[in-house]
Amino acid sequence: QVQLVESGGGLVQPGGSLRLSCAASGSIFNINAMGWYRQAPGKQRELVAHTGGSTIYADSVKGRFTISSDNAKNTLLLHMNSLKPEDTAVYYCNLKGWDVSLRYLEVWGQGTLVTVSS
Repeated sequence: QVQLVESGGGLVQPGGSLRLSCAASGSIFNINAMGWYRQAPGKQRELVAHTGGSTIYADSVKGRFTISSDNAKNTLLLHMNSLKPEDTAVYYCNLKGWDVSLRYLEVWGQGTLVTVSS
């Protein structure tokens, strides 16, 4: 079984910064891609940033957010700068890949809340 555990969320003032972390553990054979998604109250879950064969950012976060990974540690980071109130959401980590039985899997973390407010 593969698990994702996010951390780093919290309350920050507009213009501030946060770093989210996602640690993957379990029977992972190969990671195809990992990414961050977010869901604001009353809205659908949306892609924030995704890394795999290429790195993709949502237009709303380009130039402010940076996604990075430590493959040796199966850890995904999201550096968020110049935060805006509209960035307030629950942020979810996502992994796509294969387990040790070579079964394709997609896993979601439990989410971490980011609140941007003065």
